[in-house]
Amino acid sequence: MNYNKAFKFRLYPNTEQEELITKTFGCVRFVYNKMLGEKIAHYNSCGELLLTTPAKYKADFPWLKEVDSLALANAQMNLETAYKNFFRDKSIGYPKFKSRKNDRKSYTTNCINNNIRIEDKCIKLPKLGLVKIKQHRIIPTDYKLKSATISRSASGNYYVSVLFAYEEVEIKENAIKSIIGLDFSMSELYISSEGNKPDYPRFYRHSLKKLARMQRILSKMKKYSNNYYKQKRKIAKYHEHIANQRKDFLHKQSRQITNVYDCVAIEDLNMKAMSQALNFGKSVHDNGWGMFVTFLYYKLTEQGKRLIKIDKWFPSSKTCSDCGTVKKELTLADRTYICDCGNILDRDVNAAINIKNEALRLLAA
Repeated sequence: MNYNKAFKFRLYPNTEQEELITKTFGCVRFVYNKMLGEKIAHYNSCGELLLTTPAKYKADFPWLKEVDSLALANAQMNLETAYKNFFRDKSIGYPKFKSRKNDRKSYTTNCINNNIRIEDKCIKLPKLGLVKIKQHRIIPTDYKLKSATISRSASGNYYVSVLFAYEEVEIKENAIKSIIGLDFSMSELYISSEGNKPDYPRFYRHSLKKLARMQRILSKMKKYSNNYYKQKRKIAKYHEHIANQRKDFLHKQSRQITNVYDCVAIEDLNMKAMSQALNFGKSVHDNGWGMFVTFLYYKLTEQGKRLIKIDKWFPSSKTCSDCGTVKKELTLADRTYICDCGNILDRDVNAAINIKNEALRLLAA
């Protein structure tokens, strides 16, 4: 069975390549909007879906021939996917027109006859030729390159996400010799069943004053002036810096845990609902728990280890980890768990131990 895996690298195009990439972004957006507009008009006139391809526009708009044709073909596929998603689930919403004001832009091209390849710290891309990249990871030789997505972030940095296909390698599950329970913590990311805390730096919270100052400067500038766009890019760069700090920290924490333990137990939490409750939005998003769980899962899976998710309704905080008594009257204000059996423990450590014990019970079952 084949699996897909993407590697994302920083891209360093020269001036000519930057111009062509920008032109491709515009052509992809134009073709997408043109096809969507014609589909809507055709459906309104006769009630049928219209099938269109980018090729029909090249005669009237010859500048479409200057960019990668596969990028335009992928725009058509993306539009068809958007329609399928809409008909499958109406809550997703009807396909929308793409705006040139969107700060993040991207296009995808496919690998045909080795037209995309990585060599000597460069990547060869259709129409662009060799473009310098920062290759921080080695690609296994048995991986087969499928496609590449070129993107530009709001800060103006370019990236390429290269998709590879590989055959499943049978990884035998390791015998579980060591297990750890992790309880979600709003301020510390997690509390382990051994009482350890990662001392999470809370990057976004510590940057709020500087961000507020930068945004205040932006608000006093003339809209759409050169200085306005310069300041806007500065803010985007700072946001990207914060996101990279968070991602780096979460990668390191998940790697440390994965290297030591054979099994990790966590609660299956609804982070979206939590972010909308009790004004926890900023703290939940700054915490990055969902990203941390994703990193943990794929790192554990690649080593034949396990991630166990405990039911979110399991009373981990209200149960005594020593005798099993459930204290229903326990509130969020109670930070120390005191049981009649004599067990006195930090509330979060007690919850982490209960998560670990429940995972052991599930493994035994």
